[in-house]
Amino acid sequence: MTADPTYRGFALDAQTALALLQWQAELGADEPCLDDPLDRYDLPDRVTPAPAAAVAPPPAPRDEGRDLVTLAEGMAAGATTLAALAEAQEAFEAIDLRKGARNFCFADGRPGARVMVIGEAPGEEEDLQGRPFVGRAGQLLDRMFAAIGLARDAVDAERALYITNVLPWRPPGNRRPEPAEIALMLPFLRRHVELAQPEILILMGNTPCIAALNQQGILRLRGDWTEAFGLPALPMTHPAYLLRTPLAKREAWADLLSVSARLGL
Repeated sequence: MTADPTYRGFALDAQTALALLQWQAELGADEPCLDDPLDRYDLPDRVTPAPAAAVAPPPAPRDEGRDLVTLAEGMAAGATTLAALAEAQEAFEAIDLRKGARNFCFADGRPGARVMVIGEAPGEEEDLQGRPFVGRAGQLLDRMFAAIGLARDAVDAERALYITNVLPWRPPGNRRPEPAEIALMLPFLRRHVELAQPEILILMGNTPCIAALNQQGILRLRGDWTEAFGLPALPMTHPAYLLRTPLAKREAWADLLSVSARLGL
């Protein structure tokens, strides 16, 4: 048995109650009120709550990024050969990129070459093959350096190239590497240069300039020799940019001639 709802003694059915609410809303009554008036000046003073028990402040958060860079530095420093460095870098689990990449892309070409090319990160084709600069941009890079007598498959170190990237794993969607990712891989890159012992470095694109020079703006930096990791270094536009902007190949050719002159080829 259900109670019979009433309004001041009058029975109300659901339809009537709803109609009354709609009528009050149309009149502008949009807040519920008590049946009897309330004198707010006669209310008791607000009770002040008791103070909460003292709680010790939480410990200062650890600088996780710095800790991971320190870990990377230790792992890189412990490698005494390129093979050991590749093994250490591939085993470094603190960078999330490795979870979505197919293959680890360490290097290609001849160790001990006079010229070491540092690119940005693997693309789709590089990720499939596990080698840097093997897609369309890599094929253009090979043609560019072949024009001055250098090749990654050259037996003679005088005419050889050694090629790597700042990041050995492909970023999702070929996006640009993030600063935190560059910072984590920088100790490995620095050690990579030390162990490869090139005569000069070629910084292909903005990401290598950020890593090695702490600068960006490749169109402004390209063509001017500088120093990176204690070696002469020349920033150059990335071959992928040249594929999109063929007119820029003229400046790239000038940069290649500068490399040739530097090496006395």
